[in-house]
Amino acid sequence: MNFINRPNYLQFLLNWKDEKVIKVVSGVRRCGKSTLFEIYKKHLSKIGISARQIVSINFENYSFNHLCNAERLHAYVKEKTKGNKKYYVFLDEIQNVLNFERVVNSLVLRKNIDLYITGSNAYFLSSELATLLSGRYVELKMLPLSFKEFVSTKEEKNLRALYNEYLKTSFPYAITLDEIKQQQYLEGIYSTVVLKDVVKRLTVNDVTILELIVRYLYAEVGSFQNSNKITNTLISAKNKISNKTVTRYIEGLEDSMLVYRADRYNVKGRKIFSQNAKYYAVDNGLRRLIAGDRSEDYGHVLENIVYIELLHRGYTVYVGIVDNMEVDFLAKRSNGEQLYVQVSYNTEKKETLQRELRPLEAIKDQYPKLLLTMDEILPEQNFNGIVKTNALKWLLAK
Repeated sequence: MNFINRPNYLQFLLNWKDEKVIKVVSGVRRCGKSTLFEIYKKHLSKIGISARQIVSINFENYSFNHLCNAERLHAYVKEKTKGNKKYYVFLDEIQNVLNFERVVNSLVLRKNIDLYITGSNAYFLSSELATLLSGRYVELKMLPLSFKEFVSTKEEKNLRALYNEYLKTSFPYAITLDEIKQQQYLEGIYSTVVLKDVVKRLTVNDVTILELIVRYLYAEVGSFQNSNKITNTLISAKNKISNKTVTRYIEGLEDSMLVYRADRYNVKGRKIFSQNAKYYAVDNGLRRLIAGDRSEDYGHVLENIVYIELLHRGYTVYVGIVDNMEVDFLAKRSNGEQLYVQVSYNTEKKETLQRELRPLEAIKDQYPKLLLTMDEILPEQNFNGIVKTNALKWLLAK
């Protein structure tokens, strides 16, 4: 079987191999978590780890349904890892095991076990994870394919054509399908995530309202939103809903990783504001499926792609606010590295270019400042340290 090369994710697992912490791989359903495990297990075999030393259980496989009980799972893994050899244990979609945390917390204590788990629902992989796993974990947050990973699977050399194809979907298996099958596959992902990861967990009584919120967030990517605004919009359309319920549904959608949130960050005051955040879709194909396509969306679609790429590169991403102006993205890393990114589909008109440069020019620190566009005329320019570059070229950069 040919796997899509995902070097950054593989390197994370290699970096943490044999360390006495639980390696947690989280991500939206079908983004490639199980395949990453297969790639990693193949690597282990290449370096001399025997098949007997690899214990692998996927809890979406009905053959392992009997192990969805915590006690039976613990007994099974203990039996499979007897002896003094090192064992590599992979528990895929562990959220299907009731009280799974008791099992993994016990297994990680054993000196001969190197433990890896995945989960599709972030409700136990975010604020609750540290409590459940007693702090003994590192987390790899997976996404569907980046543009660079997508391009690596194609023989086509025309970047514009590849970008247009990428917009149809970034889910690894979906890119191998024709357009009709792609649509059906994406519908399946959406239904599964909404029904299994949101409705079930939140005990949603009115699924229609939940889906209206998804459609609204997807239709309005790149625009500031808050629960009050969304509640009022729904009520004006004759829907009965409270602000508290809307807030809970949005948090559930974030937990399911269908949407990602970018809070406002005051650049000069260095303060985060949680009100009026922007939301971005995990995959543009899903967004098109739910919200449809509009010609005026080109800029917001590119903005969405850039946001997801910044997550791929390990940044925490905010919307920068400076002197009542907006910088699309302020991207920060834990090591203090920082980057400002302005995204505009086309800046060939002088007034558009000046508008996009103005907030970047107001920032006086020395961190890099980028203006990403799809301009064909003068695509590469430098404005007193603000680097304008082609967005597709940037997406393919290291």
